[in-house]
Amino acid sequence: MTEAIANLSRKEQVIRKAAELFKEKGYAAASMRDLAQLLGIEAASLYSHIKSKEEILRSLCFDMATEFRKSLEEVEKQNVSASEKLRRGIIGHIQVMAKDLTASAVFMNEHRHLSQPYLRDFLLLRINYINRFKKIIEEGVQKDEFKRTIDTKLAVMTLFSSLNWMPMWYDPSGGIIEPIELGVQLSDMLVNGLKQNPK
Repeated sequence: MTEAIANLSRKEQVIRKAAELFKEKGYAAASMRDLAQLLGIEAASLYSHIKSKEEILRSLCFDMATEFRKSLEEVEKQNVSASEKLRRGIIGHIQVMAKDLTASAVFMNEHRHLSQPYLRDFLLLRINYINRFKKIIEEGVQKDEFKRTIDTKLAVMTLFSSLNWMPMWYDPSGGIIEPIELGVQLSDMLVNGLKQNPK
């Protein structure tokens, strides 16, 4: 067990290992027995740390949603142009994902297994987050930073399609590119495509 994981509380260790399991097998195929085996403990003692498999999924999904929201709120407070705000929002999104790629993959792909009302609440948070990016793009269009011909819904969905693939292919240990540089390059590509006069 790495030192970073050893320093986590037992519950946090369970959630971290569960994220690995959900990413590898998929939430539906993973069982509490699989998780106990991965942790090297009896299934019965696992329930003293966590009530259910879905409690873990809820924790992963809503904690990540909070991190994304905090990152965007920091950007929204800044007195910068819409294009710079969008650029910083994209870099922030990448930074949050890069912090825990395993949890990010679960957040992106397994949230659909949440039961109601948690799924509805999660989807509302996600729609709110996407709409806040859309608002930045709309601001850029109104201020003539971005092309007036842009369909803002198409722009924001293209943006998230590009960003949210990252946990599937990015491997920081591969040494190809640091998360901050990845964020900068992606934001340049995506923002310049919207600009009236890309520089």
